[in-house]
Amino acid sequence: MAAKNKSNEIELTRIYDAPVKTVWDAWTDPKQVAQWWGPRGFTLTTHSKELKVGGHWRYTMHGPDGTDYPNTAKYLEVEKYSRLVYDHGGSDDKPALFRVTVLFSELKGKTKMELTMALATPEAAEETRKFIKKAGGDATWDRLAEYLAKETGGKEQFVINRTFDAPIELMFDVWSQPNHLAKWLAPGGGKMEFLRADITPGGSSFYCMPMSPGVKMYGRTEYRELSRPNRIVYAQQFCDENEKVARHPMSPTWPETMLTTVQFAQEGANRTRITITWEVHNATTREELETFIKARGGLTQGWTGSLDQLDAYLAQS
Repeated sequence: MAAKNKSNEIELTRIYDAPVKTVWDAWTDPKQVAQWWGPRGFTLTTHSKELKVGGHWRYTMHGPDGTDYPNTAKYLEVEKYSRLVYDHGGSDDKPALFRVTVLFSELKGKTKMELTMALATPEAAEETRKFIKKAGGDATWDRLAEYLAKETGGKEQFVINRTFDAPIELMFDVWSQPNHLAKWLAPGGGKMEFLRADITPGGSSFYCMPMSPGVKMYGRTEYRELSRPNRIVYAQQFCDENEKVARHPMSPTWPETMLTTVQFAQEGANRTRITITWEVHNATTREELETFIKARGGLTQGWTGSLDQLDAYLAQS
């Protein structure tokens, strides 16, 4: 993919750990698409869907506040397992808001999805970017990854993606060097102090984050994999000040151990996409798993805050 889009286009790329047919079906089967389409907290009702050239998909997105958002898509191209082109947002009496092109391709047993939204003007594209960010619309594609993980492997995951205007080597550094991590990782603009840091395969770190006057949160990270510059895997637990494993101070049914996988993908000479996957690690109870599943909305907010801080930190560097 080119490093920069056309000024009137919005592009995104995702790699899904599922065959092309599975991803295509998740897109085109109304029962499946209802499980993931839209920002977190939204639900979907399909009124009709004709998956053919000239056919329409008429549906309503239901916001968490009860607001309904009627939508219409008109299919212009349908190449099974390969390509979809459709106009979105139009009706019999108004033109479409934008044109969407989605390409599906096989990538070593996985699926590469490339999506382009073409708008009338660069100004319209910029306004749409702002709207998508405010509405959490990019989480749609993270929800698809979570749905596919459950359908194909029975895994419950939390996934979030973000693209940064920074080279992949630098992005790996800010995720693997404690002097960088301490500047942006703590949620809500908080501070982070490493009491011990050995960020190497088999190594571990112990850190502290002041949460409020007199309250500190401690955590321990054990590093399973650091494959420069593409992948970092680590397990994480809450601890007390003596590094003894403890429960989440504000959620006693939160799972004891979480496994984090961070993947780095180059989207241009100075542009990198980060994919963060969180999942429960080791033995867990059903109650703990349900706590994790229900927390995805809050996890999105928390990680978005940290990634916003990372964006600002990179801009200052």
